[in-house]
Amino acid sequence: MKFNKTDIEGVFIITPTRYQDDRGFFCETFKAEVFNAETDTNLNFVQDNFSYSNQAGTVRGLHYQAPPFEQGKLVRCTRGKVVDVAVDVRPSSPTYGKQVRAVLSADNGHQIWVPPGFLHGFCTLENNSEVAYKVTNYYSKECDGNVLWNDPTLNIDWGIDEEKAILSDKDKNAPKLDAWVNPF
Repeated sequence: MKFNKTDIEGVFIITPTRYQDDRGFFCETFKAEVFNAETDTNLNFVQDNFSYSNQAGTVRGLHYQAPPFEQGKLVRCTRGKVVDVAVDVRPSSPTYGKQVRAVLSADNGHQIWVPPGFLHGFCTLENNSEVAYKVTNYYSKECDGNVLWNDPTLNIDWGIDEEKAILSDKDKNAPKLDAWVNPF
């Protein structure tokens, strides 16, 4: 398993080693002792989530869970292809407002580790895309929040024509970053 640091402290792009033969491949997508050593954390994942999007251009984000239910997320695409984005909103961070963008696909096997204190979202680049992710805290409806996915101050390249984005009402009506009250 290869852990690549990004330009934002604490965010990693992880590539599991694939053992391939004529039948296909095998890989370990998570191993606690390796993950905790490489990320310098001591985390326990408590919930696995799964998302299916039938159309390319589906955007889910930018979401977060506020304290005391803030979540770290280990995200991978198990079918299709997505652009995954993590935005640093840790108030004292030197990279506040900066983002890490990664293309995750079933073919490349890449994963992204998004620590607590980040906005997170993804956009499907192919039909019938599936995303699976582990989280470090339980979901809480009261602590659930979001920021506008296409806020111009964030300038995120989602890899699609924004006019054709498929969104939930919640994501369409999210506040812009400058109107958002940061719970972190």
